[in-house]
Amino acid sequence: MQVLDQATVVQYEWCGAWVVGARGSYDIDSIVPLADALDTAVKEHAMVVLDASGITFADSALLNLLILTHQAADLRVAAPTLQLRRLLELTGVDTVLKVRATVEEATAC
Repeated sequence: MQVLDQATVVQYEWCGAWVVGARGSYDIDSIVPLADALDTAVKEHAMVVLDASGITFADSALLNLLILTHQAADLRVAAPTLQLRRLLELTGVDTVLKVRATVEEATAC
C-alpha cells in the first residue's frame, strides 16, 4: 500500500537563496528528513527559503523546527498552505517568521 501523503523534500538554488521544498505531512514521525535538509542548508547558505506550498499537514514538530531554523539563519517561509498558515497564525509564529506568498517574493528577486 502506497502512502499518498508521504513527506518528501526537494532542494535547489533560486536567486541566490537555497530553497527547500517540503511536500506531504509533517509530524514527529516524519520531520527528520526536512530537519536534516534545513540543518544542512543553514550551514551552507546565507538565506534559506522553505517552499511550504506542498505541506498537507503540520503540527508542533514543524513549528519547533521552523523556530529553531529561524534562530540559526535567515529563514523565509514561502507559499504556506491554508492549514499551515492557520497553524502559524493561531500560535503567533507568523509574527516571528518571514512568511511570503511565493518563493519569488521570499527571495526578493
